[in-house]
Amino acid sequence: MKLDKMIGDRFKERPSDCAIESHALMVRGGYMKSVANGIYSQFPPLKRITAKIEKIIREEMDALDGQEVLFPVALPGSLWEESGRFESVGSELLRFKDRNNAQMVLGMTHEEAAVHLVREYANSYTKYPFMIYQVQTKFRDEARPRAGMIRVREFTMKDAYSFHTSQEDLEKYYDRMYKAYQRIFARAGIPEVAVVASDSGMMGGSLSHEYMLLTPVGEDTIVLCDECDYRANMEAAESIIENKDQKLEKAELKLVDTPNQHTIEEVCDYLHLPVENSMKAVVYQKNEDDSYVVLFIRGDLEANETKITNYLGAAIHPAVITEDCGLHAGFIGAYQLPEGITVLYDNSLKGIENLCCGGNEIDKHYVGLNMERDVPDAVYGDFAKAIDGGICPCCGKPKLKIARGIEVGNIFQLGTKYTKAMHMTYLDKNGEAQYPVMGCYGIGVGRLAASICEAHHDEYGPIWPLSIAPYQVQICAVNPGKDNVGEVCEKLYADLQAAGIEVLYDDRGEKAGSMFSDADLLGIPFRLVVSPKTLADGQAEFKLRGSRDAERIAVEEAIPLLKRKIEAENAKYL
Repeated sequence: MKLDKMIGDRFKERPSDCAIESHALMVRGGYMKSVANGIYSQFPPLKRITAKIEKIIREEMDALDGQEVLFPVALPGSLWEESGRFESVGSELLRFKDRNNAQMVLGMTHEEAAVHLVREYANSYTKYPFMIYQVQTKFRDEARPRAGMIRVREFTMKDAYSFHTSQEDLEKYYDRMYKAYQRIFARAGIPEVAVVASDSGMMGGSLSHEYMLLTPVGEDTIVLCDECDYRANMEAAESIIENKDQKLEKAELKLVDTPNQHTIEEVCDYLHLPVENSMKAVVYQKNEDDSYVVLFIRGDLEANETKITNYLGAAIHPAVITEDCGLHAGFIGAYQLPEGITVLYDNSLKGIENLCCGGNEIDKHYVGLNMERDVPDAVYGDFAKAIDGGICPCCGKPKLKIARGIEVGNIFQLGTKYTKAMHMTYLDKNGEAQYPVMGCYGIGVGRLAASICEAHHDEYGPIWPLSIAPYQVQICAVNPGKDNVGEVCEKLYADLQAAGIEVLYDDRGEKAGSMFSDADLLGIPFRLVVSPKTLADGQAEFKLRGSRDAERIAVEEAIPLLKRKIEAENAKYL
């Protein structure tokens, strides 16, 4: 490809609406253009990158005996009604009616379509196990798209679905997919991706893992242990709190005045109490009936809404506390709480012998609350977010740390959630009907490209790994009209193409500074610079993207050198 013919402009100024570096660089470098909020068109460089990512994914899926299929983007709502997700999934699912007034949805995930495709075919145990996958456009009506391709509304995704006759067989295949994902990310240039346990969310199932690229700009919170291999998404991370060192001795329960003191910090400061000896109330309402749910938790901790939702088996939202509900915002406590309210107690309250909590009256708080004595019927659970320096659930040491990450892939053990709901069965060896066991496995292609850019860039532009770079080498012709530079570059361009090397040739005759700036924004791994100065010695300048150093090589050695470097890189994954 010659650069003067490639559509898309590159420019120096950072766009004002780009919050993270990868987004800014991919806009500046002519990779993408916004069409609507969270919806982008791809220019040729990004299309070439995503095509290479898809090729890596297909190779790894095919190696697992995967069979590529293609599901529709627009699906009948009746399929989602079969699974129960038409109503249970929120406004992220785009629902619409066609000209015949039939309810339709845009697929944001394709479990229903996968079951629909194979439920008549896979009617005998002899046809199991098998895996199908697709690379397809999806639409999720994301409320807050951000960070360019990292959180979008329309996206391309590889989603795979495996079907098994037993949980044991699913677990064996899940392990193979687990390792295949690690190979995919290594081949794409981010072997540092961490695997974390996660919450299955709307997907359902018993076990799931996310593949996280750790970066300060990540939208997910990850809990890691410095002492062992424990990794978990904050939504799924266990919170372990030990209240061994009591800061306050036992005392009698007293109701005291706390005028206009609403927050935990205000109350503890007013009463001169450590925040670890306070109990706060976090109030929600169930979406289904607006009934109240009150979580009591140690005052210095945060509630984990995913854990609460999973425990209740119901979606929740922050409560609107009305005058007639019996609760007083800022003064809600566990002692003599009004009846008819779902009450949860976090494990962090165990063993504390002297607590401060709301008095269930305006401007009143209790002090001296002893859970064992004053709330003997409390049943505890894990409803808190893990904390930095917390106790690791794996090794038991207080070595947890909190990090940020971008989710680049996920895998789920779905079990029979969808096959049962959609009445998919097969006959086993005894002729008895059974429900197949499913797994599902996803990778967002555009998000992966953006994440790789976030992991591999400098102040000048992306540094694309060779395996997914839009081109393998870029020729920069400095003063192509002088001293035979243009002719030499044209021959190099033709010879590189003949050798099967992907080459971008900047033949525009731009000033060197502008040419190199564009080359940095394109991030191509290898660069050959030909100028009157280098040709005076029969040489070209060879440089790696991201390196300050360059070396002179004979022009006739350029192609053998590039072949060796490309072969060495490709050999890593053979």
